[in-house]
Amino acid sequence: MSKGYGVSELYIPEGSQYIGQTISESGLPEQDINVLTLYRGNKVIPNPKSSRQLEADDKLLCFGKLESMRSMIPIKNQRKQKAKPKKLPKEALEIAEEVHHQQAG
Repeated sequence: MSKGYGVSELYIPEGSQYIGQTISESGLPEQDINVLTLYRGNKVIPNPKSSRQLEADDKLLCFGKLESMRSMIPIKNQRKQKAKPKKLPKEALEIAEEVHHQQAG
């Protein structure tokens, strides 16, 4: 497999610009994204035709450029990297222990 390519699931939410467009019209093929499977409700449509129209709540299992697929996800829905925990300074730990003992006692 080429570097930068992979499999990802794309979700078409209510109000998406892609609703009513065909797979071809959506621009996915031009972005080097192939739809492998379309999940619609409890229906599974393997290898959907490019003339298949997209609907709200569709899930598309796609293979293609990961960067292209990532760019289709609205910023607010993209996963943020988890913050790495930092060690507290010794003084902060001592204060926390003191407060804990006061509350427990």
